[in-house]
Amino acid sequence: MAKKSKKYAAALKQVDADKKYSVNDAVALVKKVDFAKFDATVEVAYNLNVDPKQADQQIRGAVVLPNGTGKTQKVIVFAQGPQAEAAEAAGADIVGAEDLVQKIQDGWLDFDVAVATPPMMAQVGRLGRVLGPKGLMPNPKTGTVTMDVTKAVNDIKAGQVAYRVDKAGIVHAPIGKVSFDDAKLVENFQTMQDTITKARPASTKGTYIKSLTVTSTFGPGVKVDLASF
Repeated sequence: MAKKSKKYAAALKQVDADKKYSVNDAVALVKKVDFAKFDATVEVAYNLNVDPKQADQQIRGAVVLPNGTGKTQKVIVFAQGPQAEAAEAAGADIVGAEDLVQKIQDGWLDFDVAVATPPMMAQVGRLGRVLGPKGLMPNPKTGTVTMDVTKAVNDIKAGQVAYRVDKAGIVHAPIGKVSFDDAKLVENFQTMQDTITKARPASTKGTYIKSLTVTSTFGPGVKVDLASF
């Protein structure tokens, strides 16, 4: 732990805590100061002027990043009949119905994203207490409750990112890996920025995005100048 602390301290010294960097400089700096021994995830954090307790201010959705996330998502699909066949053809890792519901009730959770057709939600709803707290419950707002399972699976495999504001008004979202070219990270960042900006609730007054930070898995946060977009 001490060795890690020294590396973090060394990385922190290279970041001006009082400065807001342009999006290009921020991304380059995050990559420069990253010290993980693996291909770390680059993540953005939006501090929003919203009240998540209000139904109309619950920022939530999904967006397909143009350059993906650098991670292959394991996708399961709850479907029957033609939709089940379509999900398998689209490349879903596991497709099932009652059998898949039972498997999860028995404790299996080896997947990243769950998709369900509307008719299956009566059965999938029984998994709410298991999947809900883990953020794995299918939801129409993120495109994971749909009859078009082909699009859902393709989007997720292509690099779809689900985002949701937490109780503190923060939205965290991955935009790629440290190994990505700067330009690809910036393009993904721009896409996320456009998405969050468009999600502004009509009832929000004053400044919507209070602050924006980008960081790597273990690295220090770098403040981003919103005007640089």
